[in-house]
Amino acid sequence: MSNPSLLILAGDGIGPEVMTEVRRVIDWYGDKRDLKFDVSEDLVGGAAYDKHGTPLTDETMAKAQAVDAVLLGAVGGPKYDNLDFSVKPERGLLRLRKEMDLFSNLRPAQCFDALADFSSLKRDVVAGLDIVIVRELTSGIYFGEPRGIFKEGNERVGINTQRYTESEIDRVARSAFELARKRGNKVCSMEKANVMESGILWREVVQKVHDEDYPDVELSHMYADAGAMQLCRWPKQFDVIVTDNLFGDLLSDAAAMLTGSLGMLPSASLGAPMANGRPKALYEPVHGSAPDIAGQGKANPIACILSFAMALRYSFDQGDEATRLENAVEKVLADGLRTADLIGEEGVQPVSTREMGDAILAALDESL
Repeated sequence: MSNPSLLILAGDGIGPEVMTEVRRVIDWYGDKRDLKFDVSEDLVGGAAYDKHGTPLTDETMAKAQAVDAVLLGAVGGPKYDNLDFSVKPERGLLRLRKEMDLFSNLRPAQCFDALADFSSLKRDVVAGLDIVIVRELTSGIYFGEPRGIFKEGNERVGINTQRYTESEIDRVARSAFELARKRGNKVCSMEKANVMESGILWREVVQKVHDEDYPDVELSHMYADAGAMQLCRWPKQFDVIVTDNLFGDLLSDAAAMLTGSLGMLPSASLGAPMANGRPKALYEPVHGSAPDIAGQGKANPIACILSFAMALRYSFDQGDEATRLENAVEKVLADGLRTADLIGEEGVQPVSTREMGDAILAALDESL
């Protein structure tokens, strides 16, 4: 039986630095847990443009379609600001999402106890927070037609169309229910059914999917604006939130900041099941390429390492090993180690990207 396959696209800025630490973690699992992966690497974003004149080659796209999972670092930087829109680094990431049809975006918001004081909310509100927002990623108002800026009489009008089909809602709802079964078995669906017809359809389809195939999962519905308020009031009432593209964009960023550390959070974008039953998947940290600190050993590798933990859980059915890795990260933070982005007190000396990787590997060793 062949090893599971993983394509690494380190990308630009701090991407290669944080991905180096992920490679060390992957090697640790091969050496210490006999969990081996067939790892290949390629270019994306500005790095791909520099070599090939395109942010993603057809050959790399074909590799992404063929592997069990893709792990991406970051793309972009001011060096590429003046490129034509069609070849900007971000177009490589968007092409991956589109052609792999990654319709379900998983954005965890997890607050480690050691970092609870970094949040703008009170410690008891956020300490131990562990929720996931499932955002529909390939439809809705960002893609609906008609769209554009048009002339009507003596003025211009901007138009965007919120559009969802039953099948688009159905598949992201199933993704949320499947995820909930691996967690707290609870889903809250958020929309604006009180003022939007697309919200009415969203609520009806989510309820139908639940009643027919996931009656064991607790389901509630909430208007998205009320959901935003509840995220700030008492976020630990939620487990899995499923919502559309626009509301998911807004709610996931709000939820991420509850943790006090946007740059430490991973994400996953999942598509339809492949022949082996696993979904097509791309995993990436939420943070950007941070070109201002690239090459200086200041980058925090935790978000990228936790993205690999998500791959262990959702692509490779290694939930226990994912928990092992997450616990190792939590231990390192509890021990007081901080990269430069997490330094809040004067006189605290930050550790380097490599030293943070060393500490996480040591914690993994201790877990055996």
